[in-house]
Amino acid sequence: MFASFASFAFPAFDPVALEIGPFALRWYALAYMVGLLIGWRYCVYIGQRPPLPLSRTLFDDFLIWGALGVILGGRVGYVLFYNFADYVAHPIQVLMVWRGGMSFHGGLAGTTVAVLLYARSRKLPFFALADVVAAATPIGLFLGRIANFINGELYGRTTDVPWGVVFPAPDAGPLPRHPSQLYEAALEGFLLFLVLFVLARFTGIRGRPGRLSGVFLVGYSLCRVLVEFFREPDIQMGFLAAGTTMGQWLSLPMLAIGLYLLFRRQPQQQ
Repeated sequence: MFASFASFAFPAFDPVALEIGPFALRWYALAYMVGLLIGWRYCVYIGQRPPLPLSRTLFDDFLIWGALGVILGGRVGYVLFYNFADYVAHPIQVLMVWRGGMSFHGGLAGTTVAVLLYARSRKLPFFALADVVAAATPIGLFLGRIANFINGELYGRTTDVPWGVVFPAPDAGPLPRHPSQLYEAALEGFLLFLVLFVLARFTGIRGRPGRLSGVFLVGYSLCRVLVEFFREPDIQMGFLAAGTTMGQWLSLPMLAIGLYLLFRRQPQQQ
């Protein structure tokens, strides 16, 4: 029932959250579903507040667009960024999403396209919608990283810290590792959500389109680059130049765009 833990027992979770006959709902899929639903409700809450109130109907209709952007973008991003050669050799595996393989950076790109197309179809300014979606994104990040931990995947590098975990994955080996999934859940999920909530709720930042998105991009990039120093790189990628990782390199363009959005000159809307 339990795998060994460096300082306390670590439960060996079943990767299947719910099973009814041939139907099996895995934790990662559940994290996506719950994250999208809670994120939708949060968008309604934040979006209806001044200075740029948006209708609930707007977010009701956007939910499907956003879900498709996250899933399609996440899968395409993983194929392109992390395992392209293998998928070229076995293209049918691109469709086997139940075997895992999603990229946050790809999901972000897909969501950005979805926001752009949806905002254009509703004749909305892009950032009027994007800023609200950005504020809700850490909810999905938090739940996704918790699911990664439950699945014992995307674990950290070996360590001698007292909270190190011996993960049951065959490639993890017998040594304790950083629970980097929990580091990411705390930083990219909880902390970033809290910062964006305070800004969206108690300041007039939404009156400056793009600023909230900029805070999200900068905050996520810095958190991801930091945690990558504790996270084991994907086995098929390994370390890149100077001991860096693909996750760090993909975060740099996000950081640059976020800084631009934060510091570009723009008059505040009245």
